[in-house]
Amino acid sequence: MPERRRLAAIMFTDLVGFTKLGQDDEEEALRLRTEHQGILRPIFVAHGGREVKSLGDGFLVEFPSAIDSTRCAVEIQQKVAERNAAPGAHGRLQLRIGIHVGDVVGDGDDIVGDAVNVASRIEALADAGGVCVSGSVYDQVRNKLRLPLEKIGARTLKNVTHPVDVYRILLWGDADRPAVDTPGAVRLAVLPLANMSPDVGDGYFADGLTDELISQASKIPGLRVIPRTSVQRYKDATKSLRDVAQDLGVRLALEGSVRKSGNRVRITVQLVDPTSEESLWSYRYDRALDDIFAIQDDIAGQIAASLTAHVRGSTAPAPPPYVAGGRETENLEAYTQFLHGRKLLSERTSEESMREAVRRLESAVALDPKFARAHARLAEGLLWLATEGAADYFSTTHRAEAELAVALGLDERLAEAHSCLAAIHLAAEQRADAYRESRRAVELNPSLAEPYRWLAQLAASERRIDDCVRLLETAFQIDPLDVNVIAFLGHAYLYARRYGDALAHWERSKPIVAFRTNAHLTEYYLSQGEYEKAKGTLREMERIRPTSAWAQCYGGILAARIGDAAGARAAVEALRGGPEGREVRYFLAGFVEFALGDQEAFYASMERARVSGVTPALELMYSPLFDSARSDPRFRDYVEQFVHPPETS
Repeated sequence: MPERRRLAAIMFTDLVGFTKLGQDDEEEALRLRTEHQGILRPIFVAHGGREVKSLGDGFLVEFPSAIDSTRCAVEIQQKVAERNAAPGAHGRLQLRIGIHVGDVVGDGDDIVGDAVNVASRIEALADAGGVCVSGSVYDQVRNKLRLPLEKIGARTLKNVTHPVDVYRILLWGDADRPAVDTPGAVRLAVLPLANMSPDVGDGYFADGLTDELISQASKIPGLRVIPRTSVQRYKDATKSLRDVAQDLGVRLALEGSVRKSGNRVRITVQLVDPTSEESLWSYRYDRALDDIFAIQDDIAGQIAASLTAHVRGSTAPAPPPYVAGGRETENLEAYTQFLHGRKLLSERTSEESMREAVRRLESAVALDPKFARAHARLAEGLLWLATEGAADYFSTTHRAEAELAVALGLDERLAEAHSCLAAIHLAAEQRADAYRESRRAVELNPSLAEPYRWLAQLAASERRIDDCVRLLETAFQIDPLDVNVIAFLGHAYLYARRYGDALAHWERSKPIVAFRTNAHLTEYYLSQGEYEKAKGTLREMERIRPTSAWAQCYGGILAARIGDAAGARAAVEALRGGPEGREVRYFLAGFVEFALGDQEAFYASMERARVSGVTPALELMYSPLFDSARSDPRFRDYVEQFVHPPETS
């Protein structure tokens, strides 16, 4: 019979970790495989899929369309996540799924062809718990799937002639990853309000009001709001609204201006659909400044009403109506000090600006002791000073914790306060508390990136580096210009040995996080023996921060690697002779001693660091700089004391 060629959507699934589990516990592996088959097969049928064959720990499935296959993949990952989160779930299921659309040839019940090969290669690119699709699938589903897709880039696949564009579907989470987007959520960007006031010094008011609207809009059910750090780059930008929306991946945008003069304020705002450039509503507020709180509630309510109409035009249910929160302060001067302080806090330009932020926020809480968010932001500023070594760590952290207790006593639903408290618990190794506060923060405000960082750090310390990466990717999706998320994600890619992803990420992050990007590149090049490249990135570190202890450390490691023992020992002495209160220098000196092969000195430095409370646990657990010691029982035993068992509650 002649070959039957047809166009089809091809899905490959793979049960992650099955081979290793089969080696460790064959009976458990077979039980999980059978269970996963029972979950997947009904879902294939429900979406019109034909099971071509079972591949032991996965499936090859054919679908009539791209949208059927992607909806099937999304439901599979949702069902598996629900299964993992269910009380009493025995073992953990994780799947990778890849989808491609192309020509296939029927061979009895089997199918063959390039499309099958491409789909199998794309499946291997997906994260555990994730779905990757080809560009041909993306073209067909991008306006039909109710979840965003993120371009990974062109990939050269084995036995495929031309590079293939690959995208990942940004799912809403699993048992270990609180949701970023739920099905039907609409993404909104509140663009920086233009300051039209006669006094340019009133710019803080426009910036502060922008932050307030972001905060208010984040409370609206069914809405995911882009954080300030990502929208702020479009202040005074010349890009079109459509281009900005495409950059940020949003379906709605709020834009406008503020004019403050004496005790009057004029605010002009409009909610826009950037794709059609249609104004969904617009309004001008011209009122006394003491009405500012009512204006904010009115704008948020208008957004909620427009969002409801917008969602009702889709297949998703309408969100509940917006209900304005209780008034936090009626004191206009306290509110003004709060806006000043929060603007400085978000900029983090210098130690002095942070001290000024703290002073402004102290003034706000003095003027109104019941102003909950002012207490929370004051705690955030204090914690920054403590962790940056700009204030006594323990007394300042205790004071921050006390401010958070006041804030949460006034308003238990402050997500920022829960996130800040999670950071304090994490630093104190109070892991159960850190988990609880991080998850509460995400529950209250899924548009907040910071708590995902704490969850990622907890996952990494439990040797769940893949989960760490996924959590950071979630945070990065929420706030792609958060410098801490950017830096941590690049490091996590390195630690997960995803070198291609790390290098691509660092290429993008250089203009935003120059020093830390060059530091991570130096670590990578040193570990790979690419010493000339390491010299180049090290020079950049030294140019940006001439007195950096990390630059001294990597300089010492480089010297040791190229046979300059004297130069390496000089780096050790320089690190040991650094200023008091900079205990991080203890373990950095130990890193150089490790590179020199002086094991006794290395362990002595690590112990000195541990006693001082600054153990570099993640570096020891994951950095490729220590790969040569991973088979050494002494090193393994030493590192094991910093590894935590996975959370069981």
